[in-house]
Amino acid sequence: MHVKTDFKVLTFDVVGTLIDFETGIASYVQGVVERAGLSVDGETVLTAYRKARAMPGAGLFPDDLVRCYLEIARALGLPATDEAAQGLRQSVKDWPAFADSVEALARLRKRYKLVAMTNAQNWALAHFSRTLGNPFDLTVTVDDVGLEKPNPQFFAFARGRISAWGFGLKDILHVAQSQYHDIGVARELGYTVCWIERRKGRKGSGGTLEPARLTTPDFHYSTLAELADAVDGRHLTQVA
Repeated sequence: MHVKTDFKVLTFDVVGTLIDFETGIASYVQGVVERAGLSVDGETVLTAYRKARAMPGAGLFPDDLVRCYLEIARALGLPATDEAAQGLRQSVKDWPAFADSVEALARLRKRYKLVAMTNAQNWALAHFSRTLGNPFDLTVTVDDVGLEKPNPQFFAFARGRISAWGFGLKDILHVAQSQYHDIGVARELGYTVCWIERRKGRKGSGGTLEPARLTTPDFHYSTLAELADAVDGRHLTQVA
């Protein structure tokens, strides 16, 4: 079914939706693995990372990557040095955007206000924004809110900021990759949601925490370019 939409604001998860954190983490750790003369595949690295992030007492992202690296190292038998752990945190500035992110965001910005809603700290978002071509009209970070998605208060804080433009919930389309952090809670809160399934066709959830169950989104694409194409065609394909 095709439905015309009149959204005014697109809110985005950043890490995992626009920035390819899985490639960033796996590439860094693979470098450590190779220098140590070991062999570990990327999906194993991401599974170890996901388990580390799920541990009680996890810190703010991406400062928490220092702790995560040490947990990954213990799990996979890698060198557990402070230098290597700090290196994973510092690698954030070099994490790539997905191949379609910059161009798709530029197209979407012609029609909508773009808002970053990220569990990343301000210092990291500054790097991510530059990588993405500085597309955002507004940013909301874990530093701003003091807590992380999927806490509903994060979404409430962002809506408060957006309301200064005169827009309400019906004007917002929330766009995200993570079912755990974004799609499930946003749908429960009454958002219209678009799931960008970046891992479509791949087994497992990679570096992203797994939800108790999958939430059916309003719109579902495997890339951001597909969403931009649908918008340029003046229709979005609604999930049946």
